[in-house]
Amino acid sequence: MNLNKFLPMTETTYYILISLLEPLHGYGIMLRVQSLSSGSVAIAPGTMYGALENLKKHNLIDLVDEDHEKRRKVYAISDLGRKVLYQEYKRMQNLVNISTPVLEKES
Repeated sequence: MNLNKFLPMTETTYYILISLLEPLHGYGIMLRVQSLSSGSVAIAPGTMYGALENLKKHNLIDLVDEDHEKRRKVYAISDLGRKVLYQEYKRMQNLVNISTPVLEKES
């Protein structure tokens, strides 16, 4: 499968996928993203649930548990999602590696 069709990833998608390396429900993901980003990224509930549905549709995450009583769904990154996340990480790392010597000359 060509993983590049999922790239480049939005910042929101990247944060959601990295958050789901451990299974979480939507509110837990929102808190994890805030923590990972040191408060610089806050995902609104509407954005979160739309993104989760899209990621599920593309098989990048899996629904791993559902509590109907609390109306809570728990998601985890899928094997495909891990591969795509790592591919995006490598893509961004390459950009940093290319940019660093050029931009350090400018400062």
